[in-house]
Amino acid sequence: MEKQRFSIEKELRCKSANIIWPLLSTPEGLSKWIADEVERDGDQLRFTWGEVWSHHEIKTASVLEEARGEYIRYSWENGIDEDDFWELRIEKSDITGDYILIITDHALPEDIESLESIWESNLEQLHHTTGL
Repeated sequence: MEKQRFSIEKELRCKSANIIWPLLSTPEGLSKWIADEVERDGDQLRFTWGEVWSHHEIKTASVLEEARGEYIRYSWENGIDEDDFWELRIEKSDITGDYILIITDHALPEDIESLESIWESNLEQLHHTTGL
């Protein structure tokens, strides 16, 4: 079965891309809302959930494409094909002037709901740690 693309949008109540962009593209920023720890080596990022000395999970992702201040596209190490990526994009709202975070990901149809739930939880963590 083929993975399907889905997107989630979240208004960030922030008018500065310079504040938002590091949260999407740096290990320090990503570790505030996606994983407990993120390390970067070139275009490779290692995401760790949980404590390394106890139960934990580690996944590696590669940066596929980046337009600084606009979007960054990642692919998990076990990505099946070139369309199997996740992307973090920011766009400015014409109405409010605030930035909107658009998350695009891919999942099997039966997994979309649970992956959306994970992203929603990540967005709650982003709001909790940064106020955005």
